[in-house]
Amino acid sequence: MVAIDLIIRGATLIDGTGGVPFEADVAVAGDRIAMIGGVPEAVSAREVDARGLVLAPGFIDAHTHDDRAVLEPPAAMACKLSQGVATVIVGNCGVSLSPLLSDRRPVAPLDLLGDERWWRYDSFAAYAKQLAHRPPAVNVLAFVGHISLRARVMGDDLARAADASEIARMRALLEEALEQGAAGFSSGLAYPPARAAPTEELIEIGRPLEKYDGLYVTHMRDEGDGVIDSIEESAAIGRAIGCATVISHHKCALRENFGRSIVTLKLIDTAAKGQQLDFDVYPYAASSTALLLELLRDDLPVRITWSEPVPEAAGRMLDDLAREWGVSLADAARRLQPAGAVYFSMDEVDVQRILAHPAAMVGSDGLPHDERPHPRLWGTFPRVLGHYARDLGLFPLETAVHKMTGLTAKIFGLRDRGVIREGAFADLVLFDPGTIIDRATFDDPARRSDGIVELWVNGRTAWRYDGGPSPEGTGRLLRRYPAV
Repeated sequence: MVAIDLIIRGATLIDGTGGVPFEADVAVAGDRIAMIGGVPEAVSAREVDARGLVLAPGFIDAHTHDDRAVLEPPAAMACKLSQGVATVIVGNCGVSLSPLLSDRRPVAPLDLLGDERWWRYDSFAAYAKQLAHRPPAVNVLAFVGHISLRARVMGDDLARAADASEIARMRALLEEALEQGAAGFSSGLAYPPARAAPTEELIEIGRPLEKYDGLYVTHMRDEGDGVIDSIEESAAIGRAIGCATVISHHKCALRENFGRSIVTLKLIDTAAKGQQLDFDVYPYAASSTALLLELLRDDLPVRITWSEPVPEAAGRMLDDLAREWGVSLADAARRLQPAGAVYFSMDEVDVQRILAHPAAMVGSDGLPHDERPHPRLWGTFPRVLGHYARDLGLFPLETAVHKMTGLTAKIFGLRDRGVIREGAFADLVLFDPGTIIDRATFDDPARRSDGIVELWVNGRTAWRYDGGPSPEGTGRLLRRYPAV
């Protein structure tokens, strides 16, 4: 028998499959789950009394912008560790740190990951080498971004479609990244640096995805009035390439589109009958990204999350600043740029309908480098478990866990993760089902959630409620292994 390092006694297991919870002991040997059931005593093992607590697979954040944060010491990932997150998906919305070098602050939204000091990875292999040199706090699955590829190949000339030679160069860079371990290709077609790219550009760049079983993950062209057309475009790109597709942070934005999730979810369901089409969602009725003039409306409250020229504006409402300065919203936004913002643009009824859909995965879409971030960065997963599952009864706790573990692992091809079973990796989170809840708010966005007792990543303690992050990284770069 293998040497047991850890025994978790008497927990209620929610195993990530969506199945009925059951009580059992779990034994861990190295980085794997060795035994489930009545585990005998082991002389050298640490034992944890988990009676009255839930043991679940470590949560998988389906949509993050942690590309830079995972390169920093574990304290930089306290926002995710404290929620029980064991794995993050990075390189979303067309934004990835590789393969792009820059000697100046890049264009928005690339600058959400930082200024020129961070744009030093000219290949995916270079980014992967850094993660291997200093293991991250959590596991990482990484995508290559369309906007990063465009900036690499087209420079500043981004307000047009790429020509054939540029598409060929971007396709070659994507293929190289996939060969080096990238999980797929992401786009952010709503953003100015990608807006001029026609559908065909995405298809032609993405051709290598079929060969490498890579995913296409997309922040669609329009999540407001054009949401239907955008879903159809996203599905069409996946069909043309022959790859699975994930729609990022699905929503119906702006007041005139409230309620349209009834239609969008039916459209996704219909398309998914003929292809692999999935989506993630965050549990809030407000979005956050760069401060963009084209997103401003008189009926859309906007809170500033950071501003390079006016740092004291972080946390302030844009309309208050505009009144103080005696200028229009647009002029106030110009004065603040480069900057980030929260947009209160969605309806809670739509959020709940999308979140409750059986195919919905949970992703935070948090921005870890904002001065006053959207609270989703610190609160997403406990909010789903505490507010939506326990308090509102939107779905059972085992369904909530499935949406952030087994379902996500299956879609992203994370072999032996997202489930509690013998032989699976020991990514585990222990939490109190009666007290787990998010504490982060828009006024106080970096408050730690309650209820997470301990998190193990690859069999090692990554976070403890009474001790914070472990000083050494316990994660690793993962590869995608699609289901056979």
